[in-house]
Order: sequence, then structure tokens, then C-alpha cells
Amino acid sequence: MATFLYRVGRLAFRRRWYVALVWAAVLAAVGLGALKAPGAVDEEFSMPGIESQKAFDLMEERFPGATADSATARVVFLAPSGEKVTAAANKEAIEQAVGRLGDGTQVAGAVDPFRAKTISKDGTTAFATVTYEVGAADLTDASRAHLERTIDQARESGLTVEAGGTALAEEGGPGGAAEIIGVAIAAVVLLVTFGSLAAAGLPLLTAVIGVGVSMATILALSSALGLSTTTGTLAMMLGLAVGIDYALFVVSRYREERAKGRTPQEATGLAVGTAGSAVVFAGLTVVIALAGLAVVGIPMLTKMGLAAAGAVVVGVLIALTLVPAFLGFWPNAVLTRKARRSGRIEASTEANGGTRWARYVLRRPVPVLLLGVLGLGALAVPVTGLQLGMPGDEAKPVSTTERRAYDALAEGFGPGFNGPLTIVVDAAGAADPKGAVTAVAEEIGATEGVVSVSPARFNEAGDTAVFSVVPSTAPTDEKTEDLVTAIRDERPGVESDTGASYEVTGTTAMNIDIAAKVQAALVPYLIVVVGLAVVLLLVVFRSLLVPLKAALGFLLSVLASLGAVVVVFQEGHGAELFGVEQTGPIMSLMPIFLVGIVFGLAMDYEVFLVSRMREAHVHGETPERAVVSGFRHSARVVVAAALIMIAVFAGFIGESDSMIKMIGFGLATAVLFDAFVVRMAIVPAVLALLGGKAWWLPKWLDRLLPRVDVEGEALTRPAAGPAPDSARDLEPART
Repeated sequence: MATFLYRVGRLAFRRRWYVALVWAAVLAAVGLGALKAPGAVDEEFSMPGIESQKAFDLMEERFPGATADSATARVVFLAPSGEKVTAAANKEAIEQAVGRLGDGTQVAGAVDPFRAKTISKDGTTAFATVTYEVGAADLTDASRAHLERTIDQARESGLTVEAGGTALAEEGGPGGAAEIIGVAIAAVVLLVTFGSLAAAGLPLLTAVIGVGVSMATILALSSALGLSTTTGTLAMMLGLAVGIDYALFVVSRYREERAKGRTPQEATGLAVGTAGSAVVFAGLTVVIALAGLAVVGIPMLTKMGLAAAGAVVVGVLIALTLVPAFLGFWPNAVLTRKARRSGRIEASTEANGGTRWARYVLRRPVPVLLLGVLGLGALAVPVTGLQLGMPGDEAKPVSTTERRAYDALAEGFGPGFNGPLTIVVDAAGAADPKGAVTAVAEEIGATEGVVSVSPARFNEAGDTAVFSVVPSTAPTDEKTEDLVTAIRDERPGVESDTGASYEVTGTTAMNIDIAAKVQAALVPYLIVVVGLAVVLLLVVFRSLLVPLKAALGFLLSVLASLGAVVVVFQEGHGAELFGVEQTGPIMSLMPIFLVGIVFGLAMDYEVFLVSRMREAHVHGETPERAVVSGFRHSARVVVAAALIMIAVFAGFIGESDSMIKMIGFGLATAVLFDAFVVRMAIVPAVLALLGGKAWWLPKWLDRLLPRVDVEGEALTRPAAGPAPDSARDLEPART
């Protein structure tokens, strides 16, 4: 592979104009496709194989033409202090507001709270439900503006009016000030690392081009594939991070080869053949981990994983082709200012920060290892209390009307009112369908934890009914989950007595089922990912203990970062620092995301750092000296890459979307722990303790494993070029 990529790098250097024009044409083509593509209509969330999804599907089948997935708005009216909503003036203002709400475009109907009796017992709160003819994604700006204008008019009467529901939900698109700050920090890190504006700007430029290609492709295909804006955000997040890092590694190796006296073209070929080989392998691990999310069985998760994997593939291709092409345009610009001014590139042999740190760890391997493992282990302890769920209006800032509406309904009608359960009764097999539905409703209504049961609504055939159940506890309360389990446990007895079956669904039940399914899939997915890491690293490093050490380190960093997420987003410690105003369960998909994404990123650092150690060891250095050599060449670049990743991911903490905020925080902490604790401390400590045993591999296994020249050993032989001098005059680019 190294030889092939060496040729690719040289070819891209020589044919730089063609390479640049090809990428420009690709960007223009997908950009034009994105402009001409119809607006994306997000698919409804579905989770095959769970009861709440089956119940929803049954509703769509038995209630044809029903608008179960239509947008809704729940407008809450609160009377002035000391008054009631039933007072003549307040009642008139509410009725006028409901009338105006019903006259809006795309509105199917607005329910008067006085007719529907949706008034709190103390008479201070009432709410009206507005149902639309289309889903939330298809609501026009005019419809939303009419809703907001009506609410403002109702407030002029002295009432406090808030609104929640899907009609007000706005999709947060990728891009924003927070992300720009992340890129700016990345630019500073690159500038400090390279000491050259060109060297710092090249990875940023190529990463932005790669993200542009990826995002334009997603937009062009969004309508056909049902890709959401969240999908695009994740793809941009990963594409930007790995795009910068992969280009960083290639440019860094190019500068190193130039310092050995290579010509620009030869240095480019060697950089792509060595660092590019590691980029291919690292990118492959990320792609496999992301594509592997499909095994969980969640369509939305599969799409997000595949879209992000596509962005990573683009980042790899950019690093292997466009980066060497740009090096061909400016072969000397990426060098240090001193080298450009003097006309000579000095190969530095002095100890640097990486060398000094490696020697420090080698002298104290046991304390460093214990401190790192115990520290990450302590951070992982909160994972034992992990609660999974899906954040709703309760997780939004109190400055939003949705959050205020949620709180008003909880105070006026009880905490469970914001998360009613929907019961779908299939009475097709019952002798008396209506009697069977009544019996089911009475049985469920008598269950401990149920506050009220609404009247049943039958379909035209009269064989299926739907009614709502209001729990006594909040949607994210563990007691609500126990209630759903209790209602389902009552089903066998009710079915035998009535001949009718029922299923529990609704947003609350759906979130509970999703959390259960993801939790069940987490351990098998983790086993697959860790097993894959061991196999891949076994092939790359041709060692038994190095892959096991890498896999255990990956587990430590993932569990520690997930523990940090629990501490902040679930327990609320330091939540205000990250703009988290309401704590609650961790997003159900978060652990799967963290495992899949961090796996690939952790393998990035493992490959780039340890491959240089193995390269030195293969060339005759002792195990201890090989560790020092690996850190001398790679530590600074790995630290820079990690800081860039952290900056990019941390930028997404500023997003208003709680899911993106949580993912950004989790990924940033995971990279922090994996790069600085696991790879920079635990790895050298373990290698120091193992010594030569670290690189041991049984002969029979050595013969079976394919040989992947990630270190580019074939390119470092004398045939690859003349023995370099310690210093060489700068040579112009050759075509």
C-alpha cells in the first residue's frame, strides 16, 4: 500500500493542475446539485421492532387519512395573578385567540379549552390544541408567523400565553459562530505547530474543501434519501476534524522528509506513502465504525453514520490527492520561516518536548500507568447510573416559550400531562368491540400511577380504538417507565378476558422503547468494535499485546467520557458552564455515537504514534529508544491534532440543539482523555513495562497475517532515494 500511495503522491505533485481542476469540478457539480435539489423533507422517526412503533403503524393502517404525524401546537393560557381563566374577560380573550388560531393557513382545527374542558382544577390554566394538515417539516413560515402573531395578540389582553409542540420546532442547521470559533482555534494550533501561515492554512483549506464537497452532496441527496439537518451537522463535525488532522499528518511528514534532504517531489511521495498509509488505515477504522452503526437497526442512526462515513472518505481522498497537489504549487511555503530565509533545511536531532516526556514516563512507568488508569476509572464510575432517554421541551432553556409552556402545563395539570401514553386497542377479534375497549380502559385506569384516561376514539370500522393515559409522573421519570411496563404486563390477562389486544405508544413510550433497544445493542456493538480494533491493529503492528493495550485504552477513554457526560448533563455538575439549563436522561443514541466515532479517532492516534515506534524498533532501536523516537517524531503532531479535534468538537457545544450539544461535549472529552491520557501517558508506560515483549508475535500467526506496510518500510530502503545529508539547499519544485 505504501508503494502505491507513494506513486499517487508523486503523480498528484506532478499533475497538480489536473488534480486541482478535478476537485474544483467535483465541488462545482455537487454544489450545483445542492442548489437545484428540492428542499429536504425529514422522514418521521421510526424504530423497527419495538412495540410503540408497531402500535403507531397499526394506527396508520386502521385510521386511514388520520394525521398522527401532523404538526401540533399546544397553546397555554395562564390567568393574571389572583384571577381565573373562566372570568368573563379572560374567557372572551381565550375564545377569540382560539378562533384566530383556527383561521390560520394549513390548520386542520383548533380545540376550544372550554368545550374540551382542558382547564386546570384551580382554574388558573387552560390550553388549546391546534392541529395542522401537514407535518412540522412542511409548515410554511406564514403558518408559524400566524401562530406567533396570534399568541402576541392574546398576551395584550393581560393573559400569559406560551406555546409548545412540534409546530414551533426549528431544525438547527450546521454552521454557526461556535463552529467558526473552533476552526479559529484550530488555525492557531496549526500556526504554533508549524510556524508557517502556509503550513497552517493548507490543512484548513483542504478540510474546508472536503467539508464543502460532503455537505453539498448531502444537501443534493437529502430529499431522495431523507437526510436530516442533524445528519449534516454530524458529517460536518467529523469531516472538518479528520480533514484537518489527515492533512496535518501529511504536511508534517513532508516537512520531515524535506529536512532529510529530499527534493519536493520525492518528499511529497514519501509523505503520502508513509503518513498517507496511516491516514488510509485510520480513515478505514472510522468508516467501519460509523457504517457499523447500521447493525443497531435505527434508520436515522444508519443514515447519520453513513453520511458521516462518506465525509471521512472525502477527507482521506483529499489528504492523498489535493494536499500533495497543493504542495506541488507551494513546495517551500509550508517550511519554517528560518528555512525559507536561509535557503537550507536543518534536520533537527535535538530533544524536544515529546522526547523529554517519553523519557519521563520511561523512568516512572508504574506511577504514570496507575495514575492514568485510576483517573479514567474514577471518571467512568458515573456510567453505572446512566439513564437513557430523549430530551424534549423540558431540556430547552427557560427563555424559550416551549419550556415555559411545558412548566405551566406541569404545574397546572401535573407532571405527567406533558408525556401522555397512547393506547391502541385492536378489538377486531372481540365479540363486542366497544365493550372490550371499555374494559381495557377501565383496567388500565385502575393501574397505580395513572391519573386519568381519555374517552376512546374509534375508527370507521369500529374495530380499533385509541385513547390517552396521563401518568402521575414526568415523561423522563423512572416511575413512568415502570408504569409502561406495568400496563404491558397486564395485557395477557386483559386479552384473555376481552378478546381484544392493545399496545402502548406515544412519544413517552417511544422514548422508553428506544432507550431499551439501544441499551441492549450497546454491549454487542462494543464487542464488535473492540474486536475489530484488535484484528486491525494485529495486522498493522504485527503484535499481540499492542492491539490488546490499544483496545483496553479505548474502552477506558470511552467510559470516562461517557461518565463525564453523565456528570454534566444528567447530574448537573458544571452544567451552567456549558449552557445546560435542565438536566435529565442522556440521549439514547449518545453511547452508540460515542463508541462508534471515538473508536475511529482513537485508532488515529494509536496508528500515528505507535507506528513510528515500531518503525524505529524494526530499524534496530531498543524498545525503550523506539518509544523515545516515536514521541520525538509524532508527539507534537498528535498533540496538535488532538487539540484541533477538541476545538472543533467543543465548538458544537454552543449549538442550541441539546443532542448536538451533548455529542460535541462527549466527543471533545473523549478525544481529550484518549489523546492526552491514554496515548500520551498509558501507552508509553505499558510499552516501557513490556519491553521487547510488546512486539512479540507467534511465527505461525505471522505467516497467516497479511502484510500491510503502514510505516512505509519499503520506501525507506536505499532504492527509494539517495542517502540524505543533514542539510540540503532548498530545491525548486520539479514538474
